[in-house]
Amino acid sequence: MIDNRPPITPQSKVGDILSAYPELEETLIAIAPAFKKLRNPLLRRTVARVTSLAQAARVGNVSVAELVQRLRAAVGQPEFVGETEETGLTVLSEVPSHIDLAKVVETIDARPMIEAGEQPMTLVLKAINKLEGEALLLLITPFEPAPLRDRARERGFQSVAVRHSAGVVTTYFWRERPLSTLSEPQDSSLR
Repeated sequence: MIDNRPPITPQSKVGDILSAYPELEETLIAIAPAFKKLRNPLLRRTVARVTSLAQAARVGNVSVAELVQRLRAAVGQPEFVGETEETGLTVLSEVPSHIDLAKVVETIDARPMIEAGEQPMTLVLKAINKLEGEALLLLITPFEPAPLRDRARERGFQSVAVRHSAGVVTTYFWRERPLSTLSEPQDSSLR
């Protein structure tokens, strides 16, 4: 009998994997207790639908390679041979010195939203789009918001996440370049 379920790769969406392999829910939770939140049906339909295993690995504080290999082994797939490179977005243990907390113009504590099964991505993306100059947005979550950080980076924003304790991660977002420099020519001979 041929198994028509999809192969498990770093790019696989968590929701797709759990739909195809419901038996992996307990394996995911055993790998990283942060994945217990996947038992929430609303988070499963929202966050899990857009979160890749590579992003989930960052949330669970495990390596992508370990996560993918353990899931593949649990369903009898051969060892993954391919790119499992991290995105370069890390979680620090303290706020770096270049982050000026006085420049935080808005703070969003998303923990109550996440506990209620809501997804803060749309709210946060709207807020970071309003950032100007050197302004910072502070986001508080119970885990690294990996999919959100990736989406923000795609839109030209930088971020740094800091794990303070179990259940508290602060993430600072800012524009890659201040708005005033976006319309200025890069070559001084063009002025």
